[in-house]
Amino acid sequence: MTTQIDPAPVASGPAVTTAPRSAKQRRGREGRGWPFVVPFLVIATLFLIVPTLYGLGLSFTEQSLMGNGGWVGLDNYAEALSDSTMWATLGHTIAFTVMSTVPLVLVALVMALLVYTGLPGQWLWRLAFFAPYMLPVAVVVQIWVWLFQPEIGFLNYWLDRFGLDKVGWLTDTNVAMWSMVLLTLWWTVGFNFLLYLSALQAIPDQMYEAAALDGAGSWRRLFSITLPQLKGTTVLITVLQLLASLKVFDQMFIAFNGGSGPGGVTRPILQYIYDTGFTGYRMGYASAMSYIFFALIIVVTVVFQAFTTRRREAGRGR
Repeated sequence: MTTQIDPAPVASGPAVTTAPRSAKQRRGREGRGWPFVVPFLVIATLFLIVPTLYGLGLSFTEQSLMGNGGWVGLDNYAEALSDSTMWATLGHTIAFTVMSTVPLVLVALVMALLVYTGLPGQWLWRLAFFAPYMLPVAVVVQIWVWLFQPEIGFLNYWLDRFGLDKVGWLTDTNVAMWSMVLLTLWWTVGFNFLLYLSALQAIPDQMYEAAALDGAGSWRRLFSITLPQLKGTTVLITVLQLLASLKVFDQMFIAFNGGSGPGGVTRPILQYIYDTGFTGYRMGYASAMSYIFFALIIVVTVVFQAFTTRRREAGRGR
């Protein structure tokens, strides 16, 4: 006969009950994040929202740096829309945007691919590609103004050595804008290069390994795997570059000592707005032009985003 021994009793603590929290408790937990949000809201209100609303109100007045101006309603906007100089400078800005965006995207992609595919001395190439982006604009412009010097500049020196005619990099109306594009490309392409390199490193290696097992060569893997995986990054870089190029001001203003360049071909709209407000003392009119330009930037961004979204959806539908 066997004796059944009961297991020793296991000490147990108080039963844990998970009663549903009340609405008041949930609100209390959700409200704990406000101390982290308030500093941002204060800064955004003081330095973004208030100046934006103040500038909008200013655009309906004849405000001047020399004194207060009266209310003029939409007169500043009507004058701006018929201002041939504003449209000319806007055309210069758009031309620079088109001329600079394409190489800034393509060159950054090529640079990232060269580093990603195992170019010898990668740390040196990464440093060389990204270092110019860390320089202040005044330093960059001064470097390139020396390179662009007509008689003693580095570029014309080598053109002369090869028996070619010297170029008026900053004085020829057909070349001056391209000179600003070249300067901007050298200065800012490192940021786009970094974005592309990060996107390349995020592509799973298994995709390349599977393609290699199927017999795909380097070019096939580039066009079938790498470039399709970079579509999202390319859209992001293009949008950022469009916005940055439309806001061009510093390099042109410094390179031409506040002037408008040869024949005024390098004068962007932001410089015209600056000259109108701080040289012509017409702050109200300058504000109106600023908001017209701001509206155009919003339109460009929305149209580009809608276009890329439609193409992405069309690609998925296939």
